[in-house]
Amino acid sequence: LVTIIGYTLGIPDVIMGITFLAAGTSVPDCMASLIVARQGLGDMAVSNTIGSNVFDILVGLGIPWGLQTMVINYGSTVKINSRGLVYSVVLLLGSVALTVLGIHLNKWRLDRKLGICVLALYAVFLCFSIMIEFNVFTFVNLPMCREDD
Repeated sequence: LVTIIGYTLGIPDVIMGITFLAAGTSVPDCMASLIVARQGLGDMAVSNTIGSNVFDILVGLGIPWGLQTMVINYGSTVKINSRGLVYSVVLLLGSVALTVLGIHLNKWRLDRKLGICVLALYAVFLCFSIMIEFNVFTFVNLPMCREDD
């Protein structure tokens, strides 16, 4: 459904995934982190934010790829249709590193200042991801199909 809406509005699949799908899957994690942080368990909240994304990536990609290459078509390879994946992974690793660095520099305390910094970091990540997918820095995506009337 997200792909169809994106196609209708002229928004690439990757942008729809980065914004709408990622937000939809992260809201429950955000609520859980907020609840435990208010209970004074800030370390659990931070671990949830970083750990859930790592789990999503490793399990969400590992299980389907493992099934494809070991069960469905043994010895086959999985072709990834994304030239921007390397850039996205580098951005994600950089954002995790900067998040941990920010928490360390804030003396391992979660406060409003750190929250604003992390939100700003997410905005920068989102802007760079969108610019990469729109071929601003380098060519990673083919132009979207156009319908000629």
